[in-house]
Amino acid sequence: MSIESELKFRLARGDVGALSHLRVVGAQIGPVSRRRLVSTYFDTPKRKLHRHGLALRVRQSGEQFQQTIKTAPGGGFARGEWETELHGAKPDFRKAKGTPLANLANRKTRRKIRPVFQTTVERQTRPLSLGASAIELAVDRGKISSGRHAEAISEFELELKKGQVPDLFRLARTIERRLGAELDLSSKAEHGYRLANGGEQPAIHAEPVELSGKMTARDAFKVIGYASLRHFSANAAGVRALDAEAVHQMRVGLRRLRAAISLFGELLPGPRTADIKHELKWLTGELAPAREIDVFLAERIKPLGRSSTPKRGFRALEKHFAAQRKTAFHKARAALATARYRRLLIDVLEWLALRGAGAPAAETPIGDFAAALMQRRTRKVRKQGRHLNELSPRQRHKLRIKVKKLRYAVDFFEALYPAKADEELARFSGRLKKIQDALGALNDFLAHRTMAADAALTAPRKDRRARAFASGLLAGHEEEASKTLLKSASRELRRLRQLEARPS
Repeated sequence: MSIESELKFRLARGDVGALSHLRVVGAQIGPVSRRRLVSTYFDTPKRKLHRHGLALRVRQSGEQFQQTIKTAPGGGFARGEWETELHGAKPDFRKAKGTPLANLANRKTRRKIRPVFQTTVERQTRPLSLGASAIELAVDRGKISSGRHAEAISEFELELKKGQVPDLFRLARTIERRLGAELDLSSKAEHGYRLANGGEQPAIHAEPVELSGKMTARDAFKVIGYASLRHFSANAAGVRALDAEAVHQMRVGLRRLRAAISLFGELLPGPRTADIKHELKWLTGELAPAREIDVFLAERIKPLGRSSTPKRGFRALEKHFAAQRKTAFHKARAALATARYRRLLIDVLEWLALRGAGAPAAETPIGDFAAALMQRRTRKVRKQGRHLNELSPRQRHKLRIKVKKLRYAVDFFEALYPAKADEELARFSGRLKKIQDALGALNDFLAHRTMAADAALTAPRKDRRARAFASGLLAGHEEEASKTLLKSASRELRRLRQLEARPS
């Protein structure tokens, strides 16, 4: 097995050619070599290999065939890779011995494996020497195809052949600055599977976090951090398409990463962490208005408008906030077109990849770290929740954030708990969700009241009274709902108990 350390970037087709004239201060660039590569990816009809984080590929270059088995990235950008030469275009499972595929592909599975999609690219490869490091620059132009669906490929990869990871990132930053290249953490295989499933670009949800009791706290944080980075960056295409669920999922990914930084805070000292937190908060803020107005419009204004009379005021409010929603979604899309966003992707990945030993607690077994963290965080939530009715809106908001982080912690550490604890974990997480949803709705109601009042006060004269009536009706409904939500949150907080199960 070899460990493949590479960074992949998307580029506009016109900009890919500019890489042919790349000059980097301090780097020696070798001659270009060109190849046509046709790669066929194999799986079962139910995508068994993909579900287990594996890719099986047979690549043809001229008269040569090569079989490659790859694992999905886990705690960083490195991937396990097994390559063997073949005599034809079909996989040879005898050559999968000693790989993760050997344990997965039993006789029944092997019979079901079929081609799923194919990539055809013209690849230009150039070796670069930067400091003591050898890096390969591979530029790919071509297409991915699966049945009737096809997608253009216009990208380049930087692969560290030997040397130091910081040199790889230094080169990546140089190219990003010059060409506006954007880091792409999804593989060709992931794009291919999406095409094979119909070609849609759905919003991407969080992938399972696979932790092991053998990990240290530092190793576990890297796995969680990388999964969160993949989650939010994978939704960039959906945000650019102005998809509401993609905006939501990008915000969830950002919140998960920010929560992980908070949960593991004692392991992450230093100004670099503060810089990362600042930039993540910036991007979250750029997306926030789109999500907040979308929810307000879809879940409050439209339903009330359908059930209330007269309807003129709600139609006026709906028109007003639909225009604001459009502006907010375009603002979110514009944020992803900035150099600041492109730098953020590289910064977070480099920060995770080069995360050193940090504080002594970084070497704590993750099971011990998780058990102490869960106990401490649960105790704080229960203590503050005893006085929920006495808390100010700001204090309730802070409690909601604590509850949300605790719920993310359950999700992050779930794989560490024994199977017999599944029911207890589900009950604990479900209780946290009810508290979070109730407190979140209370917080939203305050924002809604402000937005509705502003909409009424700034309305044109012909709509002013109608908007004011609708705003008042909306505030009244939410005020009544607030009493029920507060009771629900209080009840669930009283029922919240420390987990009896312990992570391994």
